[in-house]
Amino acid sequence: MILIIESGATKSRWMLVDKFGKTVSDTLLQGMNISTQEVALIEPIIRGAAYSMDVKLVEEVYLYTAGVPSEVSSIQLKHIFSELFPQLKSFNIESDMLAACRAVCGHKEGFVAILGTGSNFCHYDGEKIDLRVNSGGYILGDEGSAARLGILFLSDHIKGLIPEEIEGEFAKRFDASYAGIVAKLYSYGGSPSAYLGSLAPFIMEHYEHPYIKELVDSNFRSFFRRCVKTLGCQLPIGVVGGFGCACKDMIKTIAAEEGVKISCFIPSPAVMLPAFHCGE
Repeated sequence: MILIIESGATKSRWMLVDKFGKTVSDTLLQGMNISTQEVALIEPIIRGAAYSMDVKLVEEVYLYTAGVPSEVSSIQLKHIFSELFPQLKSFNIESDMLAACRAVCGHKEGFVAILGTGSNFCHYDGEKIDLRVNSGGYILGDEGSAARLGILFLSDHIKGLIPEEIEGEFAKRFDASYAGIVAKLYSYGGSPSAYLGSLAPFIMEHYEHPYIKELVDSNFRSFFRRCVKTLGCQLPIGVVGGFGCACKDMIKTIAAEEGVKISCFIPSPAVMLPAFHCGE
């Protein structure tokens, strides 16, 4: 059987699939970001997942993850999986961007965007990613993402720039103190981007407020201007990610204003990957 793992900063999805593409088990666990998290923090998640399935059935693993694994972390992860899955014949680490491309395009050419906790954009030639925009992560980029929206909101919050009615509601539901925010950023399960992205639902609840609308729209507009247009996108783009799907009406509007067409919205690439790997 094939174990397909699709992981972002917020959550990871573990799908055990038979040779016909049928999903035998489907489990949601904590997210993994190989770029920002030490393997020691990721290993318990892997072991927890392994204990929930029949490890002797797994012969192939495809791990699609946010972040770029180093040679050292790749070797460490391969060792962990080989230990836990005794029948393992093949272990593959690929980017979450490639997972999105395979889900949207299969074996056809296309432009693909990730709009989730983080963001990314690329051109896929039907087999590989041949052109891409460097995301920069939540510090240097991630335009259009939930994490970037969280940064924009908190940046205004700590400087006293949020309208009083929004500020009051935020303080009722979250630790709005400066010390509390800093503590969350540096202690949220080793993933600051997950904390930043967790603020997006609250922000989006207030989309009708002019301040929030401008904040959200400018975030998406920045994605199209700084990412999509830099590749000279000529084809409709497929959007992958829970945040993108939740905001699809707003994204369609901003995309149209920027002269970009959207072909589809997919909440998670995981649902399309079994068919890809089983040759359907």
